[in-house]
Amino acid sequence: MVADAVRAYAARARENADRLAAVLEGIAANGLLPVEECPPREELREAHLARLAAQRPTVG
Repeated sequence: MVADAVRAYAARARENADRLAAVLEGIAANGLLPVEECPPREELREAHLARLAAQRPTVG
């Protein structure tokens, strides 16, 4: 049981690291977007919160 949990955690950590590496490679290759083209922080926050809510099972 513990070994399975550790493997699952390692897999999630690897996925997160891969996602971050892809973002950083994109920035290195293309630079950052101009501020005028970036979405507002509030929109990014709301989208992230919606993704988190979708991942969490409902209690009820």
